[in-house]
Amino acid sequence: MATVANSQYWENRYQEGKTGWDLGQAAPPFVGLLDSPTAPTTGKIAVLGAGSGYDALLFAQRGFEVIGFDFAPSAIASASKLAQSRGIAAQFLQRNIFDLSAEFPHYFDYVLEHTCFCAIEMRDRSSYVKLVKSLLKPQGELIALFWAHNLPGGPPFGTTTAEICQYFESDFETNNLVLAKNSVPQRQAQEYLGRFIAKN
Repeated sequence: MATVANSQYWENRYQEGKTGWDLGQAAPPFVGLLDSPTAPTTGKIAVLGAGSGYDALLFAQRGFEVIGFDFAPSAIASASKLAQSRGIAAQFLQRNIFDLSAEFPHYFDYVLEHTCFCAIEMRDRSSYVKLVKSLLKPQGELIALFWAHNLPGGPPFGTTTAEICQYFESDFETNNLVLAKNSVPQRQAQEYLGRFIAKN
């Protein structure tokens, strides 16, 4: 049986066209962040659950060295094709993100999160936080757009800002966690843009 913890579940979603998380564009709050005076400086960035690659390619266009990771072969194929069609340098690899610690230990300046946390079952969220920290260089930064909804079932699984802070507080300093002002209409008042600095 395919579950959210294996690649076949997500590949089936792509094959069936059940990809409601795919906005068909980069998330507007990320565009706003990169256009702001507090935009992060360029560096190596891992995009977890990269999907069709829109967020990854946004950061690549802005000068970041991007590697996107996803469970589903169809996602990797779509993202790679999109990068090629746009002439943007970005790498996309099919991986179980929980296996990345051994392959990329403390390799990245940034990790980008958008609808990955909410796709993970609650029992695995603490492990996800440890994974993110393991990928970051000392004082590296998680840039996250959390979908904090209260819909039943999942994925996407619901959360609150209080829960997010509780999960991350032991390994990260919360630099910022604010309601996104320019979310797509279907996620208005449900998305929070966060920046978290890895503790030493």
